[in-house]
Amino acid sequence: GFTQLFTGVITILGTLGFMLSVSVPIALVVVVLTPVSLFVAAFIAKRTYQMFRMQSETRGEQTALIEEMIGNQKVVQAFGQENEVGDRFDEINDRLSKYSLQGTFFSSITNPSTRFVNALVYAAVGVFGAFFAIQGGISVGQLSCFLSYANQYTKPFNEISGVVTELQNAIACAGRVLELIEETPEIPDSEDAIKLGKADGKVENVYFSYEPNQKLIEHFNLQVKPGQRVAIVGPTGCGKTTLINLLMRFYDVNSGAIKVSGKDIRKVTRESLRANYGMVLQETWLKQGTIRENIVMGRENATDDEVLAAAKASHAHSFIKRLPNGYDTVIGEDGGSLSAGQKQLLCITRVMLCLPPMLILDEATSSIDTRTEMRIQKAFATMMQGRTSFLVAHRLSTIQEADVILVMRDGKIVEQGNHEEL
Repeated sequence: GFTQLFTGVITILGTLGFMLSVSVPIALVVVVLTPVSLFVAAFIAKRTYQMFRMQSETRGEQTALIEEMIGNQKVVQAFGQENEVGDRFDEINDRLSKYSLQGTFFSSITNPSTRFVNALVYAAVGVFGAFFAIQGGISVGQLSCFLSYANQYTKPFNEISGVVTELQNAIACAGRVLELIEETPEIPDSEDAIKLGKADGKVENVYFSYEPNQKLIEHFNLQVKPGQRVAIVGPTGCGKTTLINLLMRFYDVNSGAIKVSGKDIRKVTRESLRANYGMVLQETWLKQGTIRENIVMGRENATDDEVLAAAKASHAHSFIKRLPNGYDTVIGEDGGSLSAGQKQLLCITRVMLCLPPMLILDEATSSIDTRTEMRIQKAFATMMQGRTSFLVAHRLSTIQEADVILVMRDGKIVEQGNHEEL
């Protein structure tokens, strides 16, 4: 496209020079009338860009719907939403078809329209040149030569208009990419990272909310000693998981400070901070690959004996060895056919293999049966020794052995103490 533009400009300048050498008045007629084709192309291009932009947005909407509904197919079928989802897809698909058709139509008529305008310019040059020749201002041979030059002069305008039309779709798609690129990035890391051993944590007068007009955590203070086990309980929406997100620095506090080993975590690189946390969430995540690859994600240099020991400690070894290929069994994205409890056991195994200085367990045993949970609690107790731990849980069995239990409500600590005190 850029080669065509460059070649077109050279051709226009060359033929313009020749036409001026033959007849200045007729050359001015060509120069004045030819840009009309560019105005026509620009007029159509605006509508073309608008249609391609709507096409790009609608295609994204369609892709999002397909991915969302296929990924949650069981829920859709369980609630009998197949027809409703089908109707939504048809509506989006009809809009996409309309925008695609209109975009293709406008882009297709650009070149014929400019050709028609340039043909009128060619005819005007012929008529004006004929009258000029009758009056003796130009010879018939010069007129014939001039018409040939005029045809060569207008041809690049047709090619340029075609290139501009092709660019409309690319510009519309690029616009959506640039929207993402221009999003405000997260605050960059400071250059000084810290190495954490037995870590303590301190939360000083923290304020945080996801939306400015919706208050969540206010005037939050917390002191955690090294090796202490802290359980966090409270009703849904009180800020338990939000506190975990702040500790991991998935979000930065609006005001106040969270300190680890006496250092504000905003002055620590995210990678070095998170490398010192082991995290097991209620919502599990497993990648496509073998069981072993999922376990060693946080410690890729682990030996087979270490992987086996971690799996036995988390009581995952018993179900892994029953799989077709044991630890080399390939599972699909998000665990494939594994049960919710089995996936959670693998995530616990992953943390037990890493053994980081600090642990975060957010409903880590919510999908595990009571008997297995009792065994895992013993493994957790061994793993937590000497490590600062944060436990978010609702089960009494999970929190009763904690050193400190924090009871949260509306983003504040309303009670704290051990199990006997509370």
